[in-house]
Amino acid sequence: MEVVSGTGACGSVWAMAKYLVTGGSGFFGGILKQKLLNDGAEVVNVDLVPDTARHEALTTIQSDIRDVEAMRKLFAAHKFEAVFHIAAMLAHGKMDHKLLWTSNVDGTGVMARCAQAAGVKKLVFTSTNCLWASNLGHPVREDDPPAPAEIYGESKLAAEKLLEQFADKLDVIVIRCPTIIDSGRLGLLAILFEFIRDGKTVWVVGSGANRYQFIYAGDLADACIQSLNFNGSATFHVGSEDVPTLRECYEAVIREAGSKSKVRSLPKGLTLAAMRAAHVLRISPLGPYHYRMIAEDFAFDTSRIKSALGWRPTVTNSEMLAAAYRYYAENREEINARTNVSAHSKAAEMGVLRLLKWIS
Repeated sequence: MEVVSGTGACGSVWAMAKYLVTGGSGFFGGILKQKLLNDGAEVVNVDLVPDTARHEALTTIQSDIRDVEAMRKLFAAHKFEAVFHIAAMLAHGKMDHKLLWTSNVDGTGVMARCAQAAGVKKLVFTSTNCLWASNLGHPVREDDPPAPAEIYGESKLAAEKLLEQFADKLDVIVIRCPTIIDSGRLGLLAILFEFIRDGKTVWVVGSGANRYQFIYAGDLADACIQSLNFNGSATFHVGSEDVPTLRECYEAVIREAGSKSKVRSLPKGLTLAAMRAAHVLRISPLGPYHYRMIAEDFAFDTSRIKSALGWRPTVTNSEMLAAAYRYYAENREEINARTNVSAHSKAAEMGVLRLLKWIS
């Protein structure tokens, strides 16, 4: 979705407004939800996962966004100024592909149709850099043609295309983001953090000189909220600035941790072949996107959102990784006991990487 028309300006949550956040029990949804509440808004969270947050202005509904009748009743019961559609199913582990597709695509359609029918003014949708799985040789612009390599990226692209049908009926803002990191972000990062905490070798594929952009969750939340003041439908890219190499990122976290870990290199060709084989055998948490991009440069061009909204990132890759590590180290036992939480709020299964740790 390209920019259709509109004007933008920095701003805050509309006073006394009520917002719907889908996926508000998850890692990023929870951060956005709390920021809205802190700004004085009312928030309704709808999520399959229970919500541990409590606030007098928060209503949580444990439900499925694909349930058309339940969502119609939800929109009829509340007057939302905007919908922040954050909920998404990830492709980690042994994911049911049908469940992922219907959640990410069909669920998005339900949200858009309900929002339109209820007269909601704006829908903000978080998309992903997984729409690409190769190094384009330049920071990726909003008009660069997507080419996803796995089902998660394909589902997000399909959801974007579906939302294009609503861009003249309500303001649809698509915000594409790279990997979201902040204190509390786990998932695959927890594997890296376990290696560092236990003083094991941290491996990079090739030299580790590639630069891969992240986004601080607080900065992404600011982008979502600032987009409320954009009139029209648009697509924006967000991401950090001054991106260091992956090796430099890992070394910064190792210093923060006071760990004995060292960063060492694995041969690129052989390692990528082994990663592909492990994925086919379903013994690795890493999928096609990971083995395509693990040794590549990738960054978004963020000039459009800076110009349209005045948005700026505030936290570097190394700073946000260090914050995420501190949270992991301080809460490791509780993290390992988690069950009914979102994928980014618990540690990913290590699979064959357990063997790599053993020999490191």
